[in-house]
Amino acid sequence: MVRYRRSRIPGGTYFFTLTLRDRRDDALVRHIDLLRASWRVASSRVPHEVIAVVVLPEHLHAVIRLRNDTADYSQLWQEIKKGFTRRLPGDRVSLWQPRFWEHTIRDEVDLRRHVDYVHFNPVKHGLVTRVADWPLSSFHRHARMGWLPVDWGGEAR
Repeated sequence: MVRYRRSRIPGGTYFFTLTLRDRRDDALVRHIDLLRASWRVASSRVPHEVIAVVVLPEHLHAVIRLRNDTADYSQLWQEIKKGFTRRLPGDRVSLWQPRFWEHTIRDEVDLRRHVDYVHFNPVKHGLVTRVADWPLSSFHRHARMGWLPVDWGGEAR
């Protein structure tokens, strides 16, 4: 069995990508309320701060800072994935790809690049032409807080 080496830094900040097994599925946006409910429950078990997140039809990206010493983000994603799958109507045993992509954020420049990547992703995938037009993104919180201008990410080139 393959053993994955994962960087685990207590209180660390990480970028993640999680993907549904069927890349044509839109369950994440169609059942966003169930995903949010699953995430809330998981948050109580694995304390963390969501710095940036975007939910697309078949995958999501997130930048997360852990708030405990265990750095057990695998448990966080397991809780979210299992909770979401269990809440869905019908039999969805193999909804998710079994693993996830993880990158340890190294410094402020790396953090900014990954937050920008998260927010621009709906434009990159052709879902919208302006970042502000995608509703399932932390971009809107960043704009409300004055961290990004409302027109950031403009039109796709």
